[in-house]
Amino acid sequence: MTPPTLLAAPPVWAVGALCRAVADTLAAQFNPVAVRGEISGFSRAASGHCYFSLKDEAGQLRCAMFRRAAQALAFSPREGDLVQACGRLTVYEPRGDLQLVVDSLERAGQGALFEQFLRRKEKLQAEGLFDAARKRAPSAMPRGLGLVTSLGAAALHDVLTALARRAPHVPVWLAPAPVQGEGAPAALIVALQKLYRMAENGPGKKADSLREAGARIDTILLVRGGGAMEDLWAFNDEQLARAIAASPVPVIVGVGHETDFSIADFVADLRAPTPTAAAELASAPRDVLLAELEQQRARMARAAQDRLDAQTQRLDRAQQRLGRPSARLAGQRRLLELLQQRLAHGAQLRRERALAHLAQLQAAWPRAARQALEAPAQRLARAGLRLSLLDPHLVLARGYAWLSEMDGRPLTRAACARAGQALTAQLADGALDLSVQGVRAAEPKR
Repeated sequence: MTPPTLLAAPPVWAVGALCRAVADTLAAQFNPVAVRGEISGFSRAASGHCYFSLKDEAGQLRCAMFRRAAQALAFSPREGDLVQACGRLTVYEPRGDLQLVVDSLERAGQGALFEQFLRRKEKLQAEGLFDAARKRAPSAMPRGLGLVTSLGAAALHDVLTALARRAPHVPVWLAPAPVQGEGAPAALIVALQKLYRMAENGPGKKADSLREAGARIDTILLVRGGGAMEDLWAFNDEQLARAIAASPVPVIVGVGHETDFSIADFVADLRAPTPTAAAELASAPRDVLLAELEQQRARMARAAQDRLDAQTQRLDRAQQRLGRPSARLAGQRRLLELLQQRLAHGAQLRRERALAHLAQLQAAWPRAARQALEAPAQRLARAGLRLSLLDPHLVLARGYAWLSEMDGRPLTRAACARAGQALTAQLADGALDLSVQGVRAAEPKR
């Protein structure tokens, strides 16, 4: 039987952390979202915020519409009205309730435009036009800015006022275009492409006019003020989105109010909640830059002074070491004499050591020569003694005899003799002729 598989224990969440995680997941998966349903329980609080539910035959969703969005309502919502709400799904953490934060509310029947917006957004997102990897950060210190908006728009005044306050030293190149109406998308594309050519050509290159020939454009602003979805629809154009994605420099889009979103916002390198915010994102404040410049100047001045002081001290030390030339020459002469004395003393010491060594060798030579002659003689004597001990006559002199057959072959074993055999016994002083009377085998040792 196969043992049951042990499942890992699920992670333990804090309630608030889980609510925030769910809210973040909803925001990433669904927002912005559009919902159609009937209004139920509509109420307007003293703060100006509105609270209600949207329901149909299958479900119900709590909604909150904050004062800024509620002030833009073009009608008075009533119980049972069929409406379309656009906004952001989130979680009301104190109660853990799912709710829709409504940014805009309109009567049903006007939602076709928003559905078209969502389909277009989904298509371009699938193509990667919204990917964070392709977005670029605007230059922190731009040499020039391009601006696309309408000449009659309040956004133009807002942007120029912000730039004059923050970065009056940065030139602005305006490419005017209508920001609303049927021909607005094409006009906006033409204006952007004009700025693209200026950004790619740079100063001194071929341009449409002498004024453009000196342009340095590092960032482009595409802006307009707020309005209804129909008013902002030009910025949801697919071709305009592709033109923004093709920009050679970063593009900042500031269209409408903070709660307004357009396709241009998603494809831009950076989205600003308002035109004024777009100008602020595109330029560092002049005061900040001047303060940084002053810090750099002070730092360089201190570094230069420190270097000058160090070199002055080095010069003083060099002068102290140099002193008067005559005194330095006398010191060098004394040093030379000392070195000569050391050299002579060293040579005398080496000579004395060599003579002493030679005398030791002369005294040791006779003894070494004598020892060298005595050693071979002693070895020869010892070899002669060992050789004499091997002489067979010395063995015979001690009473032993050498037995051999008549043909001279030695007889070494009794078992090799036979009765009546003639043998010769060699003694120390002569030989005996013998005849074997009998053979006795030796008894085995116990």
